Amino acid sequence: MAVIDVDGVVADVRHRLRFLRVHPGDWDAFFAAADIDPPLAEGVELVRTLARDHDVIWLTGRPERSRPATVRWLREQGLPVGEVRMRPDDDRQPARIFKRSELRRMGARRRVAVVVDDDPAVVELLRADGWPVLRADWLAYEPTLGNAQNEEGRT
Repeated sequence: MAVIDVDGVVADVRHRLRFLRVHPGDWDAFFAAADIDPPLAEGVELVRTLARDHDVIWLTGRPERSRPATVRWLREQGLPVGEVRMRPDDDRQPARIFKRSELRRMGARRRVAVVVDDDPAVVELLRADGWPVLRADWLAYEPTLGNAQNEEGRT
């Protein structure tokens, strides 16, 4: 299976970062604006290529309440929806910890061929754990999201 993040991999979140440049961040507005994210061509192409030979599992730090908009957005981009793993609405742990835990659960049952994520902290931790990780670097990493998440315990 190919385990793929959404934000920063296939979805361009830059237009939403303004909601996190205030303290505390306006997370409701940040996630509400996700349905108008422009697609990232490099990520979309990679996922379509991976989907030829792998089941695609989406692993995102988005909260469960944004599932309908996320699934709709993936479909609108012509991406395989399959399984979408999202953070519980009340989960405030760092994205890297949430994703590590979910990946361990998935990897205990099935072989993980590749994990694709844009967050350097997630990539570093998962690589250290021995997972085959590809860093999505086609969009310059913007620390606003990571900083807000680390300070406020949310992504």
